[in-house]
Amino acid sequence: AIVVVDITDGFKPQTIEALQILRGCRTPFIVAATKIDRISGWRPHENETFRSTFAKQNQRVIDLLEKKTYELVGSLAEHEFSSERFDRVDDFARSLAIVPVSARTGEGIADLLMVLIGLAQRYMGDALTLSVDGPGSGTVLEVKEEKGLGATIDVILFDGVISIGDEIAVATNTGVITTKVRSLLQPRPLKEILVEERFSRVKSVVAAAGVKVSAPGLDLVIAGSPVRVIDGNLEEIKAIIEREMTEINVTLSPEGLIIKADTIGALEALCKELTSAEIPVMRAEVGPVTRHDVIECETIKVPYYRSIIAFNTQILPDAQDLMHEPVYMEMVQLFKGNVIYHVLDSYLEWRDEMKRNLDQKRFEQIIFPAKLLVMPDCVFRQSNPAVVGVRVLSGKLRNGVNLIKKDGKKVGQLKSMQLRKETIQEAKAGDEVAISIDGATAGRQFDVNDELLVNIPERHVKVIEAEMLKHLTIDARDVLDEFTRLHRKENPFWGK
Repeated sequence: AIVVVDITDGFKPQTIEALQILRGCRTPFIVAATKIDRISGWRPHENETFRSTFAKQNQRVIDLLEKKTYELVGSLAEHEFSSERFDRVDDFARSLAIVPVSARTGEGIADLLMVLIGLAQRYMGDALTLSVDGPGSGTVLEVKEEKGLGATIDVILFDGVISIGDEIAVATNTGVITTKVRSLLQPRPLKEILVEERFSRVKSVVAAAGVKVSAPGLDLVIAGSPVRVIDGNLEEIKAIIEREMTEINVTLSPEGLIIKADTIGALEALCKELTSAEIPVMRAEVGPVTRHDVIECETIKVPYYRSIIAFNTQILPDAQDLMHEPVYMEMVQLFKGNVIYHVLDSYLEWRDEMKRNLDQKRFEQIIFPAKLLVMPDCVFRQSNPAVVGVRVLSGKLRNGVNLIKKDGKKVGQLKSMQLRKETIQEAKAGDEVAISIDGATAGRQFDVNDELLVNIPERHVKVIEAEMLKHLTIDARDVLDEFTRLHRKENPFWGK
C-alpha cells in the first residue's frame, strides 16, 4: 500500500487512522511525501528522480526538506513505526520508506514506482504470478455514471483477458448478476483511471491493467466486488463471487450497531475501528441505507445501539421518509460521513451522552440507603398521616420510600418533606426536616429518638452493590451495610 501525506502539513488524523488500519491488517506500505514542489524556493525539474532534482536545490531548500522529512519520521515514531527517507534505508523489512514526490511535476514518481516494484518483487513474488491468455479476473474500484454510456465500472484487471462481447459476472446489492461487455475504455499510459477524463476505446485488455467497462445493469454493482469473465462455468464462478462477498473480515455480535458502507474495504476498516473501540456491530453490509435497516434498528434492545452508521453511502428516499416519522426520529440515530474518525467520534459523543441520561434515570428510580432520627418534641401530628421532625443522619432521603425500624419492623411510607416550610423532594445528611408518614401512628409504629432506615427492595440492593457503590458516600455505604446485615441474618444470600 502507499500512504500519501502532504510533506508541508504532515500527518492528519485521517492519515493516522489509515496507518492504524494498515497496522491492524498487517499490510506493508510505503509513504509518499507529496507536494515537494510546494516547499518555499523549490526549483522544479519535471519527471526527474528525487536525488537528481534534490541535488539541484539550494542549501536553504535542502535543509527545509530535510526538516520536513524528519518531522514525518518523528510522527511515525510516535506510532511505533521505524522510518527513513528511501535512499537511506538499509533494511526495508525493518524500516518504512519515505519517498518525497510531486504529483504535479512528476519529480520522485520514478523512485516511488521503483521502491514499490522492488518491495513487491522481494516480498510478494508468489502473489505476482498471472495469466495473460485465460478468462479475465479483476476487482471493481468504482461505479460511475458516464454520459452516453450509463453506469460503468472501473476495474483493475489482475489476471487474464477481457474483451468486448465477453459475458462477465459481478456482485450487486441484489446478488450476483451476469451481463455482456458492451465497450472497453482504457486510460492513457501512466494516468490514474479514477480521475482520468480521456479514454481510448479498445477491443480487449490484458492483465495487469485498469479498464472502464460499459455493460447493461451495472448501476447496482458493489465497489470492491470481484469481476470474472465467464468461460463455460457460470455456476462455479457465481459461487466463488458469492463466497468472496460473504467472507468480509468483520466480527459480528448478537446486539450492536448496523453499519453500511460503499465498498468492502471501507466496511472492513470501519468494523475494525469500531471493534478496537469496543463497539459491537450487529450487521455490516455494503450498499445504501434502506427502509429495512431503519425498521430493524428500531427493534434493537439497547438504546445506545439503536444507531446506523452510513459511511460514504447514500440514504434511500424511503429510508429518509421513515426516519422523519416521530417514532423512528426518536428511537433511531443516523450517523453519516466519509471520514471514519469523524463518524466514530460523533457516535461516541452521542452514546456517552445517552449513557449519562440513562444512568441519571436509573439513579432517579433506584431507592438509596438513608438513616434518620425522630427528634424529641417534634411530633406535630400523631397519625393520618403522622407528621414529625427528623434529622437525616446518613445518606439521602427521598419522598415515596418505605421506612422501617432498626429491628426490621415496618413503620410506613414517607409521603412528603418540608424544609423551612418549603416542600422538597430530597434531604441530605445533616438536614432537619418535617416529614409526613402514611400508615403510621407516633407512639405505636415508632417513637421519638427512634432511628429509622429506608427499606430498600432486594433488586435495588443488587443493582447498588453491583454498579453504584462508587457513587455512595462513606456514611451511605455504612447504612447500606447495616441494612443488608439485618436481612442477611436469616438469608446470607439476600440481595446478592
